[in-house]
Amino acid sequence: MRTAIAIGAGATAAGALAWGHFEAGWARLDELECPLERLPTELGGVRIAHLSDFHLGFPSRGEQAVVSAVDWVSARKPDLVLVSGDLLSRRRGEPLLRELLTRLPNCYAVLGNHDFAETNDPFATRSPVGDLEPATLLLDEARTVEVRGRHVQIVGVDPRTYRRGLAQPVRLADPQADLRILLCHFPNVIDRLPQGAFDLVLAGHLHAGQITLPLPGGRIPLAHPRWRYIHGLYRRNGATLHVSAGLGTTFVPFRFLARPEATELVLVQSL
Repeated sequence: MRTAIAIGAGATAAGALAWGHFEAGWARLDELECPLERLPTELGGVRIAHLSDFHLGFPSRGEQAVVSAVDWVSARKPDLVLVSGDLLSRRRGEPLLRELLTRLPNCYAVLGNHDFAETNDPFATRSPVGDLEPATLLLDEARTVEVRGRHVQIVGVDPRTYRRGLAQPVRLADPQADLRILLCHFPNVIDRLPQGAFDLVLAGHLHAGQITLPLPGGRIPLAHPRWRYIHGLYRRNGATLHVSAGLGTTFVPFRFLARPEATELVLVQSL
């Protein structure tokens, strides 16, 4: 009896590992309507590709998910591509990162804590990235671009100042911009913003839990059970927050019930 139980448990564990390995490379490529409270008519239908958490250089099928996502975004040619950090986990991922960024149109990005090895991962290495050309890297900086004749401001948060409580993205916000977007690796930045400072906030960091447990009424993320904003769309402080599940993996090369994803957000006026 005990032998049968042990065999069954071993088979279950092996199956879970095999599935987690497979899921880590099985990217979900979705279009999602993104309602904003303040959206000029001319910007209705604008498409923004949101990518996050590549973690390139880490041995995982997450690299395949990243490549699939970039192929998809490149083919769709969105108005903007915004990347919310954790691009590298190991330095050996830099050549692929730079190759992929050349294929992303109108791309703006921030870095995450893994890019600076500010993580509990004992194998993380500090990223050598100093620029991301042709993509634009924003480290506590802002850029204003013209989209359909309107001014869209993109503000990027440096993960180092954010984690030290020194980041002040509101000071960079242009009240004259027709649309203000905040790009920050950490989703709880939304709770630090005053009402109406930004229209859209894009973040990642949590991998939708990466390893989750299915329970009645939902899934429990093992790595981040107490975080408020794990994945998807939220409305706070007059802004819409989108938290990406990201594309790569960290610590372990698996995902379980937390598929990697790339999302094309289609801007619409909220009702």
